[in-house]
Amino acid sequence: MEHPLLMSYGPVPGWLLLLVLGTISIGFFLYQVIKATRLVMVGAPDDRFDNWGARIKEVITGWLGQKRVLEDKIAGGIHVLMFWGFLMLSTDMFDLATANWFSHNLLPDMVRGPWNLIVETGYTIALIGCVAALLRRVVFTPEKLKGKSQLEGNFILLLIMTITLTSFVVEAGETGVSSTWEPIGAWVASALEPSTLLVVASYWMHMLAISTFLFLIPLSKHMHLVMAFPNVFFHDMRPMATMEPLARGEDGKAVLLEDLDIESFGTVNYTDLTWRNLIDGWACTSCARCQDVCPAYASGKALNPMQIIHDVRHYANENSTALMAGETPEQDIIARFGEDAIWACTTCHACVEACPIYIDHVPKLTDARRHLMMERMEFDESVEDTIMPLMATIENLESDSNPYGLPAHERGDWAEGLDVKVAEPAEYIYFAGCAASFDERNKKVARDTISVMKEAGLDVGILGMQEGCSGDSARRAGNEYLFQMLAETNLATFEEIGVKKIVASCPHCFHTLGKEYKDYGGEDIEVMHHSQLINHLQQEGKLPDPKHDPSVTFHDPCYLGRIGGELEAPRNAIGGVDVEIERHGKQSFCCGAGGAQMWMEEDADQRVNVIRAKEIAETGAETVAVGCPFCSTMVSDGLTAIDSEMEVKDIAEIVWEQIKANDAAIEAKKAATAEAEA
Repeated sequence: MEHPLLMSYGPVPGWLLLLVLGTISIGFFLYQVIKATRLVMVGAPDDRFDNWGARIKEVITGWLGQKRVLEDKIAGGIHVLMFWGFLMLSTDMFDLATANWFSHNLLPDMVRGPWNLIVETGYTIALIGCVAALLRRVVFTPEKLKGKSQLEGNFILLLIMTITLTSFVVEAGETGVSSTWEPIGAWVASALEPSTLLVVASYWMHMLAISTFLFLIPLSKHMHLVMAFPNVFFHDMRPMATMEPLARGEDGKAVLLEDLDIESFGTVNYTDLTWRNLIDGWACTSCARCQDVCPAYASGKALNPMQIIHDVRHYANENSTALMAGETPEQDIIARFGEDAIWACTTCHACVEACPIYIDHVPKLTDARRHLMMERMEFDESVEDTIMPLMATIENLESDSNPYGLPAHERGDWAEGLDVKVAEPAEYIYFAGCAASFDERNKKVARDTISVMKEAGLDVGILGMQEGCSGDSARRAGNEYLFQMLAETNLATFEEIGVKKIVASCPHCFHTLGKEYKDYGGEDIEVMHHSQLINHLQQEGKLPDPKHDPSVTFHDPCYLGRIGGELEAPRNAIGGVDVEIERHGKQSFCCGAGGAQMWMEEDADQRVNVIRAKEIAETGAETVAVGCPFCSTMVSDGLTAIDSEMEVKDIAEIVWEQIKANDAAIEAKKAATAEAEA
């Protein structure tokens, strides 16, 4: 039969119908994509053109390979079927729009058969994925989709079903359809023997569905089909949670405070966000994975990380005329996000880890905090009670270099009697951090860590009163100037004493000193978490093999596990765990203290640590091991709140107890032997 495109419909030829249809849909699609691109490019500069090899590799595994999407086996598997299906069938659109000229004239004969098989396979797996997605949405509706409008998503799925099903009918109407290369089309041809009318109707339904899909892509969440690729390619390749300095010099390093000359701080306007941060708004798939793992959202606070990303796009579209004209809209982006949402973030980066297309949620919030803390210094009534304790903490950091406001000369008192070097050159410097220096509960962790290190025969020292806060809390709270002041002071101390290796029992210090100080001159300093050192010493035979008596589970601190990438060392250091918490490793749930939340007021009915404590208690273990002073405090308080009698012990405490018990057993055996010989 004659190809439907070459037929005439009354006085109108088919090609003219398709030309009009294609011009409208493709024209609108390109208009919206260009508009979105212009709204992205008004953002601040951002150099993301480095490491091309690594970026291409990530595109292959992350975008094409869909590695993060597949972390959700069900929804991810369904999405992959449709994604790969569309990649495989996409070239068929050229064939359908050219009345088979593409396949019969452009493709070599030897390629045509395999190409037909690839195209048909694409239509097939896209159809399977589409049906599965509809069943999941309508029949087996996930909890997070219940009560929400499914109209847009379901309509798109019906369009995809139309595109795939009609393709088989059009295929069946072609002359000489091959049972080898087009088995489904051949089966439809023999089983249904479709009439010319059915084939023609299917062709135009197919083209209309594609045109409608093109029209809807830029108006819906399916804009990620366009923006996901650049989002993945230009993703942040620095270590996770590494924040940007106030300014960088020509050498790529942070501009020191004495040379700093900037007029504004942080993000207040849409155009203060970098162009890469703005792409996120159009790349979001609305899969809600970030929402599902957010501790603030789970505890009922105002923050929904997915909504923050949606706000970027909606704000841009609502103010597009002003933004593209270089004008500043009346409402700033902080007002759009909401201060109660901005201050609720724990910076745990669970949202970033969960996102299948590499969206950076956290920097949008922490950059907004910079403006609020360093420039505006005025806060909405909704957050005043939350912020006031934090402001007192900032004052303490400014005056005493610790959040507790205790005298700096008391910083090394916890080490009294340990016979450890103080402010002297040593192979290993133990950076106690503020909690282990001033908090009574965590002083014991510091003492036990030093005891373990000395037991292994290490040359170890501390900085004593010359140690200052690493600045983590100041930085996450938005006071970047204070953070840099603390960083520069600490680095000057490190240089003066000749510090080369630092051991920290606080993951926040571990991250800040080891990753963020590199921008300020600390690139030659090796920083390790105390669990890493202990595990290394055990492997070298300098410490006894680890073991534990009571049943133990382990709570992964966000800045050690997910952000720091260290999952095995803390477990190995204590001889393994008997039972894992349901959410553990990189999927661990935050204790609630990060992002300077440790120093903010929290509603009693919205406590993140209580949620985590319940998960920990469900393991039935007698002891929960921790590797962070913040986690120790928050988990202990959470377990108390739910009347659990589980013990909370730091890794160093467990290891030192094992060593002392081992030594006691050896001494007892010696005494028994001596008594027997006597």
